[in-house]
Amino acid sequence: MAKDGTNRGGRRIRAGDKPQPLAEKIVAGKTAKVLDTLEFRPESQLEAGELDNAADLYGVDMPSPSDYLSARQRDGKPLGADALFIETWSWLKERGCEKFVNPRLIEAYAQAFTRYIQCEEAISTYGLLGKHPTTGGAMSSPFVQMSQSFQKQANLIWYGIFDIVKQNCTTAFVGNPQDDIMEALLSGRKGGRNK
Repeated sequence: MAKDGTNRGGRRIRAGDKPQPLAEKIVAGKTAKVLDTLEFRPESQLEAGELDNAADLYGVDMPSPSDYLSARQRDGKPLGADALFIETWSWLKERGCEKFVNPRLIEAYAQAFTRYIQCEEAISTYGLLGKHPTTGGAMSSPFVQMSQSFQKQANLIWYGIFDIVKQNCTTAFVGNPQDDIMEALLSGRKGGRNK
């Protein structure tokens, strides 16, 4: 520790060999720890007779997306991030990793990626150039910078989610929901041109 109280030196973040995915460890015959929901249970378990006046609770397969993911935008259309939330949650559930990912993280990813799509649609509508507010000259569209920012944010969140899946998925998996989204975005754009 330095005189000013800050930690300096030591191992750099993300330095060294990357961890091997759980499925590859199992195939290679190496020892691997599989997280299980049983590990998260408390030591003392209640018996049914001990629950006086307990509410009847029902299991929920998927948490409902927050309202802000489907809020109406200025143009009157809904944001549509709720559909991306449901698609991502389903993708995680197929791999048995939905219990390891915080739903707020999925919501953040869905919102960032939907905002990225909105910026790309605005660039397609208004073009890459805009009018400078004071000089009236040409300037680059602010949607380009916003698009890059939202794309970077969405990718960083997705890498976190995908890393959780990679480290905890016991079966080999193929496919990436991001590929499906980009395919839908590109096919939607092609369909719009042909009309």
